[in-house]
Amino acid sequence: MQKKIVLTGGPSTGKTTVIEELLNRNFMCMTEISREVTLNARKKGVEQLFLTKPLLFSELLLEGRINQYIEAEKKNCDLVFFDRGIPDVHAYMNYISIDYPETYIEKSTLYKYDYIFLMPPWEEIYISDSERYENFEQALAIHNHLERTYKKLNYNVIEVPFGTVEKRADFILDFIK
Repeated sequence: MQKKIVLTGGPSTGKTTVIEELLNRNFMCMTEISREVTLNARKKGVEQLFLTKPLLFSELLLEGRINQYIEAEKKNCDLVFFDRGIPDVHAYMNYISIDYPETYIEKSTLYKYDYIFLMPPWEEIYISDSERYENFEQALAIHNHLERTYKKLNYNVIEVPFGTVEKRADFILDFIK
């Protein structure tokens, strides 16, 4: 039976770096799609889709993450790691206080994960860039919304300790053994 594992957390917490480490160790990983959605919108002349049309951005993310989940189920592997999960979409909508359709929560209860690893805000590694506009205080607030959202969906949220990328990947792998 395939185990689906989410790495989540606010911006710049090391999720993608750990996903890349897991890919290097030959694990199946579904990469983050929000940058792809943002860059596609930029090609169409919309600089920050999340800020200008948050509901459209979230719809595209929700659809993309559901497609990743379905794609993962077709893979012949025991473990699949996800750089963010479906519930991240409505956690972010809660963060910016935007109403969203009830289907967001329905999808989050329909497509379930086995493990949720939360990467805590880490000021020493925090970086902003053209797709990541949040400051560190906003990253803390996003972290709290993510944790609350997953707990509300009855997940056991496991916090990943700070450390090298190798140690963080080892922590996750040791936990799921």
